[in-house]
Amino acid sequence: MFTGIVEATSQILRVRQAAGQLRFAIALPRGWRLREGESVSVDGVCSTAQHTDSRCFEVVYMPETLRKTTLGERAAGHRVNLERSLTLRSLLGGHLVMGHVDTTAPIATIRDEGSAEIYEFTIAPRFSRYIVSKGSIAIDGTSLTVVESRSGRFSVSLLEYTLRRTTLGEKRAGDRVNIETDILAKYIEKLTNH
Repeated sequence: MFTGIVEATSQILRVRQAAGQLRFAIALPRGWRLREGESVSVDGVCSTAQHTDSRCFEVVYMPETLRKTTLGERAAGHRVNLERSLTLRSLLGGHLVMGHVDTTAPIATIRDEGSAEIYEFTIAPRFSRYIVSKGSIAIDGTSLTVVESRSGRFSVSLLEYTLRRTTLGEKRAGDRVNIETDILAKYIEKLTNH
């Protein structure tokens, strides 16, 4: 489990394919120590560090993950958002993020609004019911507040701080991102339908 507060961005050093899976070697951010078996969010995807050394850590993605996320489009040189898993001593600065991506969404438009930028996304309408104005959403593992939500579209406002400290500032209209809607909405729907 994560908070959606991106701790670091880092570069993918290598991508290898084997038996339909992808193995990424990602540069270990300065000051980080990861043990094998630890969970880390990579662009919002809960990932297990399968090998670590002083320079990098390796994660493996199965076909289901590659179908549901943007990770299959990543190559050596791409930068990704990283967050280590939440502990009982962690501050919960964002919201509860599982690292289980629901879908991907393309950026429809980016526009300036004072010191912020408004990113608008198109999304399959079936996911719109989990997205509410002023609610929480995770985009490439970054906890954000929804500005506006309507069927098939939603927007978020990004300050310069977030744009600089995550990979979202590198995105352009048409780029796809990983989306995890709020887990609480999904639980409430499940409970009220039974």
